[in-house]
Amino acid sequence: MKPEYDFSKGKGKRGALLSSKGKTRITIFIDDAVLSAFRMRAEKAGSGYQTMMNEALKAFLAGKPEGPVTESVLRRVIREEVPKLSRTTARSGGRSTKRRAA
Repeated sequence: MKPEYDFSKGKGKRGALLSSKGKTRITIFIDDAVLSAFRMRAEKAGSGYQTMMNEALKAFLAGKPEGPVTESVLRRVIREEVPKLSRTTARSGGRSTKRRAA
């Protein structure tokens, strides 16, 4: 090392010079297909893929479904909600009556 460099007053800490508040830099292994999909979606949306991945992880942790409703989700919702709605059915005289549970 050259004698004109004096690091003796350095803090001895390694890492980023400017830290991000509330974020931590990590190393993680992601499947190539997953990374490629996030990069393509982010490019179309005009945002960063890491930001998009972070938002997807936050949504998952919050229990919010991400993306379009799948057929299986739609079928489950219909099975849960339709019986509630069909408990009262209209009769020919315009009156409603309760159905007996089978």
